Amino acid sequence: MDLKAFMKQHAQDWDLLEQSLKELSKGKRALTAERVDYFQMSYQKAVNHLSFSQTYFPEEEVTIYLNDLVAKAHNLLYRDQGTTSLSQLKHFFGSTFIHLMIEQRRFVWTAFILFLIGGLGGFLAVITDPLHLYSVLPGEIAKHVDPDQLGQHGIVDSAGISAQIMTNNIQVALLAFVGGITLGAFTVYLLIKNGIMIGALAAVFWQHGKFYDFWAYIVPHGMIELTAIFIAGGAGLLMGYRILVPGQYSRTFQLKRQALRSVQLFLGTIPLFIVAGIIEGYITPAQISLEAKYAFSLFTVIGLVVYVWLGGRGRKQSPSPTGFHD
Repeated sequence: MDLKAFMKQHAQDWDLLEQSLKELSKGKRALTAERVDYFQMSYQKAVNHLSFSQTYFPEEEVTIYLNDLVAKAHNLLYRDQGTTSLSQLKHFFGSTFIHLMIEQRRFVWTAFILFLIGGLGGFLAVITDPLHLYSVLPGEIAKHVDPDQLGQHGIVDSAGISAQIMTNNIQVALLAFVGGITLGAFTVYLLIKNGIMIGALAAVFWQHGKFYDFWAYIVPHGMIELTAIFIAGGAGLLMGYRILVPGQYSRTFQLKRQALRSVQLFLGTIPLFIVAGIIEGYITPAQISLEAKYAFSLFTVIGLVVYVWLGGRGRKQSPSPTGFHD
């Protein structure tokens, strides 16, 4: 059976299951026993369709659609069987988010590349002419940049300015995935702009012979913080791409579905920002050697790798009893 025939044959079943989901979400008491039984049967059929699609159409959009549909049905069907909010959060951050991030890794890498392009551009601009710093950075930040104060008041001369940079990064993450509705154009702009700012700052410290010192005060929290920004940026790029290239589905359908997936990706970055904020408050300004700061940043990278590895272990395992893979 080819893809078009598969979709044509079962599309009505999926539509009915979606309708049942809407009705059942209002409360099981409002439905007859027959309707609940029908929902369970529709769910099992969708599980079988998902298994078939994963086998024969693993890279097609229909497989992603069935993943989402079966996930919703499974969560609704078994939500009253001892599933707590805490366990749902644990499952989301420990599995669902990781699987989604791995699945959409091309967009996350694209976000990183865009940031890197901006960083190189900002670095070269300031190296060429130091006055370019004032056209790249907000004036309030640019005029307070003082490499000689590194290690005494952070990168700049006050904690407030440092917090302003941190806030900027969080705003970029918040706006990056929302920028997907502009076909990703705004997301691209934000990633490049943020890269330019970091690159410009790096150039200033390079010119003052403090390049090594500069990164020692960036990477302890920056490895996690920037990773979160790249994930959020990837979420926006994913949404924009699917709207621009909807495939076999309408743009309205893609917007609804990819918006949900992008929000899931963004929500998964919240703990990363929390951890990065704690590190920035306690480790980054700590009076320890530069080598110790670099060593700590290596520890954060290892932690990220282990987190992704643990969360993604079951991604290629055989289907679960429900047939659903995050």
